[in-house]
Amino acid sequence: MRPSVLFSLFSSIETIPGIGPKNLKLLQKLCGNTIVSLLFHLPLMILDRTKLPFITTKITVLKHEKPYSKKQPYKIHCKTDKNFLDIIFFNYKKNYLVNQLPEGTSHYISGQISTFSGHLQMTHPDYIVEEKNKNLIPLIEPVYPLTQGITNKMMQKYIKEALKYIPTLPEWLDRDFLKQQKWISFKESLMKAHTPLCNEDISPLSPSRMRLAYDELLANQLALALVRQKMRKAKGIAFVNDNTLTQKLLNILPFSLTNAQKRSYKEIKEDMSAPYRMMRLLQGDVGSGKTIVGFLAMLNAVESGYQACLMAPTDILARQHEASLRKWCEQLNLSIVLLTGREKGEKRKKILNQILSGETQIIVGTHALFQENVNFHKLGFIIIDEQHRFGVEQRLALSQKGELVDMLVMTATPIPRTLALTYYGDMDISKIDEKPPTRKPIDTRVLPISKMEDTFSRLHNAIDTGSQIYWVCPLIEETEKSDMANATKRFEILNKFFPQQVALIHGKMKGPEKDAIMQDFINKKIKILVATTVIEVGVDVPSANIMIIEQAERFGLSQLHQLRGRVGRGDKQSTCLLLYKSPLSHTSKKRLEIMRRTEDGFIIAEEDLKLRGAGDILGTRQSGLLSFKLANLEFHSSLLSIARDDVKLILNQDPSLSSSRGEALRILLYLFNKDAEIKTIHSG
Repeated sequence: MRPSVLFSLFSSIETIPGIGPKNLKLLQKLCGNTIVSLLFHLPLMILDRTKLPFITTKITVLKHEKPYSKKQPYKIHCKTDKNFLDIIFFNYKKNYLVNQLPEGTSHYISGQISTFSGHLQMTHPDYIVEEKNKNLIPLIEPVYPLTQGITNKMMQKYIKEALKYIPTLPEWLDRDFLKQQKWISFKESLMKAHTPLCNEDISPLSPSRMRLAYDELLANQLALALVRQKMRKAKGIAFVNDNTLTQKLLNILPFSLTNAQKRSYKEIKEDMSAPYRMMRLLQGDVGSGKTIVGFLAMLNAVESGYQACLMAPTDILARQHEASLRKWCEQLNLSIVLLTGREKGEKRKKILNQILSGETQIIVGTHALFQENVNFHKLGFIIIDEQHRFGVEQRLALSQKGELVDMLVMTATPIPRTLALTYYGDMDISKIDEKPPTRKPIDTRVLPISKMEDTFSRLHNAIDTGSQIYWVCPLIEETEKSDMANATKRFEILNKFFPQQVALIHGKMKGPEKDAIMQDFINKKIKILVATTVIEVGVDVPSANIMIIEQAERFGLSQLHQLRGRVGRGDKQSTCLLLYKSPLSHTSKKRLEIMRRTEDGFIIAEEDLKLRGAGDILGTRQSGLLSFKLANLEFHSSLLSIARDDVKLILNQDPSLSSSRGEALRILLYLFNKDAEIKTIHSG
């Protein structure tokens, strides 16, 4: 149960006076449903009325100049102590202006001043008040992120009311640490953040903003640590075997594992042999060899008498994984099945029976693996591939599917250290940070789209010498609102140049159709595959050695890196062409330059974090995961390690959060909506 001291903060924003039904919907979309979500909507900047171009001045109204038509502006000629000044209005109500500013009266106005044809003027003053109310014009105003229909004045009014709902909360920070940082209380910090007096107060590095950011990061780290603590306490499978299968696989592989692969497998194996449940993230760059490490871990489970399954995010990737693993399974005399939403009728029934009876040891599939009617004989190990969109709560729920199962999450999206701490802090992390020596560097070039014809002519020669090409476009079909390149149009043009050698693939196609096209590409019946980002992750065609990305400036760095990783998998030298449309923005130019300069996914991920932010990198901007309200990792990453150390100390001394500080920390967790993680204290 949420503590009663927080009830006021979690009441609906419709309790705030003046918010009608229309504005309620707009605010809910902008900030959220509760008072606390509104209060966590912090100002971006300040408006300083003491500095130009703003002025606050006394005026005397001289004359109303009425326009000939409604299209012309309404002018009011005024006099200040020193100058003449015209006040300009568009979309005006004549009677309203005549009544508000009668000729001969004096008022105080405030707004932006400008000059037009040598005359001083102010268009739509922000404030017009009688002389006696001049103190009602604020000299410093916070400016908030807004949405159409909500003005800054409205937001200021709502926030002012919301501030009255903040209760005095028990202090959850260590007193000595608070004193050392020269921070004030949570309540005072939140109030100060909404009532800035200067630019320093609005800075992410101001004491009040730092305090609020630390509170959010502390809640994040504590929640992750509680989940981790529960996993550590939860009884797991201690996998015991003599490594016969794993050694046999290593003997038949046509390559040797890299040192990074060996290190990662050792870390996974040690976890699997321990009597607690494993929750580990295996991250590695494109082409670093995560799949073989994951398969070795699956064999470790199978050899101990358990089933192992691999879940992929898409049908294409699941089928590709199954095809790759099947080659090894056949040599090891192991049974493997594939289960996706496309397996129907008798075929599906047979697969389900094989899984339930234990006849099959290795199971590959999509989310279909965890539907209610899928029952395992003795599931012991799960690999989730490319599921970086799963939040902590989703991982908790998924781990309940198999009794006591160990879980390995794999991703080819290198994750910056700060994001790994904030998003995967409940997991142990293994990192494959070197590529096999057989992987040749990819020649990356950046070219303007104006050189498209040159590219076409060079493709003839490339195809004649046995090359295959990916051509990636940002859209499937062109729309009236967009000038972005589209795959359908590009396919039609390329098909004229290279008849019968081009195919189109995109996410809206049905599974069998996509599979057939991919198989033709693998079998070299197709020379050029025009695609959307459906081929971004996992597609492996060693003979494809040219990647062309049209309007590359439209893609994020991590996405470009993933697409480039589809080539460079065979013996031939590979090339990646990044075609851009001029003019390039500063960010786009920087992004393409980084791609040209390095192939290191971890460097690229760090740069992407600087350019785009956390939510975009992990694909969570729209899903609501990992959305910090008060913390900004660009400025507050130094607080992250402090929060992590603080949490270790707290849980070592008070693992059940039952001390007076522990009780206060529970309030902090509820404040930041970590209800699911709090339940782990009771259940663990």
